[in-house]
Parts: sequence; C-alpha cells; structure tokens
Amino acid sequence: MSNLLGVPETRLPEDPAALALAEGELPEQVAENYPASSLVWAALSEHALSEHHAVEAYAYARTGYHRGLDSLRKAGWRGQGPVPWEHEPNRGFLRSLAALSRAAGAIGETDEERRCADFLRDSSALGARELGL
Repeated sequence: MSNLLGVPETRLPEDPAALALAEGELPEQVAENYPASSLVWAALSEHALSEHHAVEAYAYARTGYHRGLDSLRKAGWRGQGPVPWEHEPNRGFLRSLAALSRAAGAIGETDEERRCADFLRDSSALGARELGL
C-alpha cells in the first residue's frame, strides 16, 4: 500500500522484545537484552511519564525514537512516508515518538513537542489517534 504521493509505507520486522514484554519480563531487563528495540524504550518512557519523571521519560523516548529511526532506515525508509500503526512492529517507533512529544512538553520543549506530534500524525494518522495525539 502507498499514500497518495506514491511514497511507499515502511513495515518494520518483528521485534523480539515484544514477546519478552508480553511474557512479563521487566522492561529494564528487556532493554538490556534488546537495546535496539524502540518498543522497550517506549514502554520505559510511558512508565516514567505515568510516574511524573519527565526527564527520565524524555531520555527513554529519545533513545526509542533514534533506535526506531535506525530500524526504519534499515527497512528502506527514506525520511518520509507512512509508517502504519496497523503493522504491529511499527508501534514501538510510533509510541516512542508520541512519548517523546509528551515528555518534551513536560520539560518545556514546546517546539519539539509540536514537531514530534506532527511527525507522528504524518507517519500514521491512526497511530496518532490511538496514542491520543
């Protein structure tokens, strides 16, 4: 599937961290075993946000965002185009991006908060809606 501009969507490969998290492993341990997983960094960031630890949330989300960009590039992404929420392995990157937007807002980085929210909506409108942005 592609968008109206003809830029193909990017689909990341399965993330082994997803299974480890689903089986109840602690996110900190999963991050040690799968540091390239944007999903585990998103989970850590979301937890830190829920505990009102904005600085830690920002650091986790930024790590997940950059690990996700690395994965997207390996999958053929060229800096634009859809990253569909419907493809579950993409959700780690999209969740990291949403968490980065929220954490940036929590520490007063409003330009980054807005940029990340816009990037999320441009990547996956459904993902942005599912993630409340």
